[in-house]
Amino acid sequence: MSVLSVFDLREKVVGNKGVAAAACPYCGGPVMGWDFEAHLLFCFIPISHKTKRKFYCTICSARLFPAAS
Repeated sequence: MSVLSVFDLREKVVGNKGVAAAACPYCGGPVMGWDFEAHLLFCFIPISHKTKRKFYCTICSARLFPAAS
């Protein structure tokens, strides 16, 4: 018996923003911003499309979150 996955989230890299004007709080390295397209699928039918921006440190590869204002 197998389990069927009904929902699927697919992310595709659209581009990179380059080095952001910030430093990593863990190692002090430069931060790079990446733009992603996220598609939520329900039984192979697309139901949602979002563009996301994620930030990563280029030295320690830590996933960073923007500060809430």
